Amino acid sequence: MKTMYENYEIWWVTGAQLLYGGDAVVAVDSHSKEMVDGLNNSGNLPIKVVYKGTANSSREVEDIMKAANNDSRCVGIITWMHTFSPAKMWIHGLKVLSKPLLHLHTQYNAEIPWDTMDMDFMNLNQSAHGDREFGHICARMRVRRKVVTGYWKDADTQKRIAVWQRVCAAWADSQDMLILRFGDQMNNVAVTDGDKVEAEVRMGYHVDYMPFSEVMPYFDAVKDEDVDALVAEYFRLYTHDEKLEDKSTVEYKKVWNSAKAELTLRAVLKAKGAKGFTTNFDDLGDADVENTGRGFDQIPGLASQRLMAEGYGFGAEGDWKSAALYRTLWVMGQGMPGGCSFLEDYTLNFDGKQSSILQAHMLEVCPLIAEEKPRLEVHFLGIGYRKSLTARLVFTSKPEKGVTATVVDMGNRFRLIVNDVECIKSKPLPKLPVASALWIPMPSFEVGATAWILAGGTHHSCFSYDITPEYWEDYAEIAGIEMVHIDKDTTIEGFKQTLRMGEVYYMLNKSLYL
Repeated sequence: MKTMYENYEIWWVTGAQLLYGGDAVVAVDSHSKEMVDGLNNSGNLPIKVVYKGTANSSREVEDIMKAANNDSRCVGIITWMHTFSPAKMWIHGLKVLSKPLLHLHTQYNAEIPWDTMDMDFMNLNQSAHGDREFGHICARMRVRRKVVTGYWKDADTQKRIAVWQRVCAAWADSQDMLILRFGDQMNNVAVTDGDKVEAEVRMGYHVDYMPFSEVMPYFDAVKDEDVDALVAEYFRLYTHDEKLEDKSTVEYKKVWNSAKAELTLRAVLKAKGAKGFTTNFDDLGDADVENTGRGFDQIPGLASQRLMAEGYGFGAEGDWKSAALYRTLWVMGQGMPGGCSFLEDYTLNFDGKQSSILQAHMLEVCPLIAEEKPRLEVHFLGIGYRKSLTARLVFTSKPEKGVTATVVDMGNRFRLIVNDVECIKSKPLPKLPVASALWIPMPSFEVGATAWILAGGTHHSCFSYDITPEYWEDYAEIAGIEMVHIDKDTTIEGFKQTLRMGEVYYMLNKSLYL
């Protein structure tokens, strides 16, 4: 399966010096090439590692870092100190580096050759020495990086590198991410809003408002035959009542309208080069759309579901932060089987130890998380000023463990809130025909939900079966934002202390967020 990762590279730079002579540098180079080839052939890394040679001087380090900054294919740098590399020669290069950094603390050989080890071997194989020297200068310079410690041939070590690689790809993707907002925040909602300027400074993506008047030319340009073809595709892909195919019914017309909305949105997103979008009920075109046919007759829920599955970020009710975060989540999970979705805390189910939260939305839940083939249905939607029948995909999520996350604006910083959850089987909802998930937040409903609220978490979040907290930790490190994690070991007392320490940290270290 091809992914966008094929367009990216991770550069590998080995630290050395000329003190030990040319033969040592030749050996360092040979070992490094073997290690890079081994990683690429392991099958565990999603992005190709490209060996960029040894760095033996300050000028060489700086040149490599500048080249990495200017190469759009390079999404991150792996450094490893095979032998002792004096860290002062890394200062200028680290000062200019703008790409994510991973420091690999490993060694070419797995074990010490007890019977044959001599001083030449010691001088060459000094990762235990050189990596600490490099680690010191990174700490001294406050360089944000990931440190992976372990033997380079071990699968666990390779998989930790792979996590970081996926996050690097998502980070690179966000640096030219455009989110289009078809409407603003709704009903004075605070948690879905935030500082768009600081978001672009900190996380790279740009948010633009697009009035529906600018959408209408794309809507008018959609050809009926293309809509017909997409409707036929719906009927092939999803289970449905055969009566839905009756072109004389209003239900068929609603499916047709949903297909036209999807084609319109996709055309807009492609034309603008956008990677995500938001919608709301208040900006859908002509108010008399039932008679004029110019605009969306209801919120484009089916379109949003399908566009999310293609990788477009989505946030409901103008929630641009969730739209961007979902896109990042989708990029990190490229090629992984579990799936991801935008979700909303809908209602609570108090049931002792099985107390849980129903995750749904009016319509917009991504079919990537469906347990079975989604069902295409048309039902009345009585929310918003356009109350009418509308099409949607109906399903329940897979009962598995996953992780959900959200970003909130705390005024002086962004906070990434991550919660381990367990999706469980839900009972049928015959009167609520929407896509949904039912989960228990870790460590329990009471503690997990309380901690989320204490952290200022949104009612919207971005969920994945594949992406673990390690991915979000790497993302927060690269972005330079706060992350709090709610897991099986969380206690309210300890979590409150974590939040208090975060407040102190960012108040005392304002320069970290400037």
